[in-house]
Amino acid sequence: MLIIGENIQIMSPPIKAAIENRDKKVIQDLAVKQVEAGAGIVDLNIGPQKKLGHEIMPWIVQAVQEVCDVPLSLDTTNLAAMEAGLQVCKHPAMLNSASADPDRLDSVMQLAAKYGASVIALTMGVDGIPTTADGRAGIAMEALLPAAEAAGLPVANVYLDPLVLAVNCNQDVAMASVESIRMFKMMADPPPMTVVGLSNISNGAPLDNRPLINRVMMVMVMGAGLDSAIADPLDTVQNEWIRIVEERDDSAPLNKLILALYDAVAGMEELDESAVDKSDQAQVDLWKTYRMLTNQTLYADSYLQL
Repeated sequence: MLIIGENIQIMSPPIKAAIENRDKKVIQDLAVKQVEAGAGIVDLNIGPQKKLGHEIMPWIVQAVQEVCDVPLSLDTTNLAAMEAGLQVCKHPAMLNSASADPDRLDSVMQLAAKYGASVIALTMGVDGIPTTADGRAGIAMEALLPAAEAAGLPVANVYLDPLVLAVNCNQDVAMASVESIRMFKMMADPPPMTVVGLSNISNGAPLDNRPLINRVMMVMVMGAGLDSAIADPLDTVQNEWIRIVEERDDSAPLNKLILALYDAVAGMEELDESAVDKSDQAQVDLWKTYRMLTNQTLYADSYLQL
């Protein structure tokens, strides 16, 4: 599982201040921590930056490259900033992102083809995000992949993103993201790559609950065939769950349940309640989170206490 480290983003007050003050140490320290924790790509989210993006993106790219030797994800809606960053990248970069909006889609795909970059392609059109997996797959087939082909961008460089929505507001469509991943992997041979913004699923949930919701969702999208996630690489428990799945480590009771969840999603089945040891609180919490994410029980901030 490729983890794209999400922690350098302008919505974070320390990162915003560091960008404004051109304080590269704050950014460098966080980049190093993410790479040491296992991030294979570091996302650099500078926001729209309509006026100074063409200066800020190459500055932040060079700052991170001074201390880290990994590919970077250039996260901005400013095309000039993207290209300025691409011009100084040491490794083929990732562009985050392109939607199916025709005013932007072709430009991002062409930019990626020009520099040998990858693109996170969002299954969102001018009318917003479809609520069904079929609708998201339709955008991928009818707009995103054809635009990549027209630009000469290999399908292997396209990372389809179903756009995970916050479960506290969109519980009834949480599983659409999981099923979208499964559908994306059947679209071409070789199949396109897939990615999710993992932490979106828990946006707005109590801080204590967010890591568990993210981890359970991670196992579920992995079961559907996920290749990568924009996520927090500093979540060591999340990293351990990924290892358990990838190595099929069933050496502990919770491990067995994590693998049972993965296998259930991979087999398009429901997780059997008999797999849960009700005397083990960690297993009960996983089970309750699975039930909530699959819309079998209603979301509430206190869902673990219900």
